Amino acid sequence: MTAGLFAVNPWAFEAHPEVWLLIAGIVGLGVYATRSIGPLVVDEGTTIVTRAQKRYFFAGVFLLWVAADYPMHDIAEDYLYSVHMFQHLLIAFIVPPLLLLAMPEWLARLLVLDGGVTSRILRVLTKPIVAGVIFNIFQVLTHWGAVVNTSAENGPFHYMIHLGVFFSALLMWFPVLGPLKEVQMSEPGKLVYLFLMSIVPTVPAGWLTFAEGVVYDAYDNDTNLWGMSPTDDQQLAGAIMKVVGGFYLWGMIAIRFFRYTARLRQEDLESRRHRGRLTYSDVSRAFDEAGEPPREPQAH
Repeated sequence: MTAGLFAVNPWAFEAHPEVWLLIAGIVGLGVYATRSIGPLVVDEGTTIVTRAQKRYFFAGVFLLWVAADYPMHDIAEDYLYSVHMFQHLLIAFIVPPLLLLAMPEWLARLLVLDGGVTSRILRVLTKPIVAGVIFNIFQVLTHWGAVVNTSAENGPFHYMIHLGVFFSALLMWFPVLGPLKEVQMSEPGKLVYLFLMSIVPTVPAGWLTFAEGVVYDAYDNDTNLWGMSPTDDQQLAGAIMKVVGGFYLWGMIAIRFFRYTARLRQEDLESRRHRGRLTYSDVSRAFDEAGEPPREPQAH
């Protein structure tokens, strides 16, 4: 979109029914799954969905709506690439983990482990290497000049790019968190995996921050929304990608690392506390290993 095509009023309301349909569809599927499918597959008396999962679900859906609808979407598409960058960070780094934390275990097993065609495809796509490659491909594509400029000029194309970023991020996060512990990596593996996922996004961040001139023609305009020139906007976008994106993942790595080491330390303390202490299990195991006691010879 060229500068002459920009709307006069950046705050002019624009309806996005495709976004409303998407949000309504996600909420509808969530309600249908918990009310209609859950009672059929969950044992009686077992909680179908916890309060925490409900909170994660509504937080994820709300932030997805904020990122994809007016006014963030309109400003990101027509005026500021920095807002566009923040929008993608919400869709890739914040919303998918929330929705995975919201997913009940029984629902994840139906989707991934039931043995159907869809579950077999998902099992392949959620493998760490496959999911990581797909995620980083979309991260590179969304910073390619032709893709960025087309996204600003073509609403449906921008919408499809958002769907690709969102679903690739869901795949990327699946080996790290969610309800299916058996398909996740070990804790050290998660730390390495998240570090690798943080590398590619920092490359375009540095490129945007130190590039000479405006990189994307679609954002080379004279609107100066909030007093920012195109160069300032571009540098802010790079800072958001580097600081918010990179340090967000590194912060998660640090938190998981300290939790992991704390758990190992606690397990070591428990092991030392019980080392050398005779327990009922030890006595029972010793009797089982000894077998039947020998019988004394009978006197004649």
